[in-house]
Amino acid sequence: MRVTNNMLINNMVYNLNQNLKTMEKLQYQQATGKKFRVPSDDPIGASKSLKFNTDISKLEQYHRNAEDAMSWMNDTEVALGEIGEVLKRAYELTVDAANGTKEGEDLKKIKEEIDQLKDHLVQIGNTTYAGRHIFSGYKTDMPLFNEDGTYNSDFTGDLQLGEDEVVTYNVGVSETVEVNIVGMKVFGVGEVPEKPEDFEDAFSGHTGDGGDAATLIKVFEDLSTALEENNTEDIQTAIGNLQSSQEQVLSVRAEVGAKMNRLELTEKKLGTQINNVKELLSYNEDVDMAEVIMNLNVAENVYTSSLMTGAKIIQPTLVQFLS
Repeated sequence: MRVTNNMLINNMVYNLNQNLKTMEKLQYQQATGKKFRVPSDDPIGASKSLKFNTDISKLEQYHRNAEDAMSWMNDTEVALGEIGEVLKRAYELTVDAANGTKEGEDLKKIKEEIDQLKDHLVQIGNTTYAGRHIFSGYKTDMPLFNEDGTYNSDFTGDLQLGEDEVVTYNVGVSETVEVNIVGMKVFGVGEVPEKPEDFEDAFSGHTGDGGDAATLIKVFEDLSTALEENNTEDIQTAIGNLQSSQEQVLSVRAEVGAKMNRLELTEKKLGTQINNVKELLSYNEDVDMAEVIMNLNVAENVYTSSLMTGAKIIQPTLVQFLS
């Protein structure tokens, strides 16, 4: 095959372009720190990066869910703590009223404070988190209580402690956490049980209708009536009822605390997983800068040498070839 000057020039231009492309690619890697910019640069690497980015997005959403769930349960724990303080204060007042030295104006003052504490319980029952009522099951747009302390009439027939009223958050591929405590589990439903051992039944998940009395609210109402009538026996009974109420609230707080401890572990796990996947993504995409700089210097030398060689190849003119 006869090699012509035109063939030499074409090959030289092609090789110059190839060297220039190599240098341009290395300059891009040096400027961005990334191995590739389009899938065709590294199809397998681009496919891995797509999967890693998808995994990171999912894990970050799970982490946001876990943070939101933790905030919800923090508000719930604070509300339960307030209820505990209300019950503690009511217990102190009732013990004071039952010692036999209080009567008349003193009992009236205690009654007034008990009534205020009852109203505060109603407000706690209607506590919201980010505009959602935390004790209202799925119907978070509705307050749990009416002003008189009975359950909201909008809950007629469907305020219950079944799975249908449990709000869950996805915090993993197959991991969920229940964040809400339905109000009946905290405040009970129906009249105050006559025996302390029956107290748990009032909070054990019976279906409640709108207008039903909340057991915990009834404890305060019965106590208020006993104080107004100076009924020593009923005041003594109220002491036991308040103790039983405190035990019930403590058990619910323990349940919430256990969920929060578990959720803290989940948050830490998700944070670790996000960091691990980001490291894999970085390993897949990021260049070794020292290696890139070295390769770029080599490519620049090759390109400069090819230009010098090409200048010698295309130096003869057409007149020289014809002569």
